[in-house]
Amino acid sequence: MSTPMVAIVGRPNVGKSTLFNRLVGGRRAIEEKESGVTRDRLYGRANWLDREFLVVDTGGLTLIGREEMELQVQKQAELAIEEAVVIVFLVDGRQGLTPLDEDIAHLLRRQKKPVILVVNKIESKEQPIADFFKLGLSDPLPISASHGLNIGDLLDKIISYFPIQGIKDSEDENLIRVAVVGRPNVGKSSFINALLGEERVIVTNQPGTTRDAIDTIIERNGKKYILVDTAGIRKKSKVYENVEYYSVMRSLRAIDEADVALLLIEATEGVTEQDQKIAGYILENRKALIIALNKWDLVKEQRKEGLVTEIVDDAKKFLKFVSFAPIIFTSVHEPRRLKNLFNLFEEIYKNFCMRISTPVLNNLLTEAQGVNPLPSSKGKSGSIYYWTQASIKPPTFILFVNNASLIHFSYLRYLENRLREAFDFKGVPIKLILRSRKRKGEK
Repeated sequence: MSTPMVAIVGRPNVGKSTLFNRLVGGRRAIEEKESGVTRDRLYGRANWLDREFLVVDTGGLTLIGREEMELQVQKQAELAIEEAVVIVFLVDGRQGLTPLDEDIAHLLRRQKKPVILVVNKIESKEQPIADFFKLGLSDPLPISASHGLNIGDLLDKIISYFPIQGIKDSEDENLIRVAVVGRPNVGKSSFINALLGEERVIVTNQPGTTRDAIDTIIERNGKKYILVDTAGIRKKSKVYENVEYYSVMRSLRAIDEADVALLLIEATEGVTEQDQKIAGYILENRKALIIALNKWDLVKEQRKEGLVTEIVDDAKKFLKFVSFAPIIFTSVHEPRRLKNLFNLFEEIYKNFCMRISTPVLNNLLTEAQGVNPLPSSKGKSGSIYYWTQASIKPPTFILFVNNASLIHFSYLRYLENRLREAFDFKGVPIKLILRSRKRKGEK
């Protein structure tokens, strides 16, 4: 059974993001007094009385705006409404009923879906809510999203509209989470839209349009993927607004939660210092990595001999610390090339989850030490007794040694290279951990 989805809609600045954060149990949506902050749909997972569901926060509806951003926000909200099983219509109890509330109510009545009318910012029983009966929807439910008042009643009402629960499917362990990251305006949103074949993420030419990390679930060839479009990660010196600060932190958190990070770099600009920092953060967090040189069509237009080789060589040079990551060319104008990416996601994820038996590992260790014996250090000899794989995501190996201080990092790099030669760890970082252990009779 698919997970039910609940959409929170309303005019700007009525507390939608605060309610979203209350329902999903954490600060996931950006909360700012500035109206229009939540531009894209933002998804989160919630649970109430053993019923799990998705909550989607939407941008504030104005219905009359003609600016490009306002029109796109409205389009995104309408898409969320279409996907939802239940709609939570949030209004402001302090400001009272407004003409825009009435217009939105008229829009929602046409959807023929359950709509829960919720009056937010109610801190006392004396605050009047009778005017909201005029909207002709369900009886208004007073809440305070910031203080948690009547949230349990709201959750009871939400799940009452869900389809009857059948046998719960086990969690799909093969679901692959891919975070698309990079500097602002390298084409991340356009890239994801091209992958999906529909406009699911707002796209404009203005840098920094995507402020939140947006999760989109997609299925290809029997495999499920979560694609996460993230805010462009700028240098700290360029993060002026609180809003953008939270966006950067959320992008980094999206990397933390991902299995595979797709680092999008503008091919015509080449690798920048900020690209290197993002790649470094991905490496620090031991995530699988694909480097995509985007806007490949612009490179082809230049028709310069040797340009492709030059671009790839520069990328390898400046990103040599993540040399395990494959470098590919992408373009939103070449759908066939993009479709092949799903095969690459699957391949990299398989490598990310690879397990190698201890006997096979130790045969490899014996061969490696035979070719290149462990050198002595300060007149003392180090010994590696054996190694074993401790975990996956990333593949992590524990080396049991006599004295960890005697094992130089260059020898660990040698062993990592031997692992990569013997097994397909393309796109995947490898973690080696030294653990000192004395054998019986050793001093």
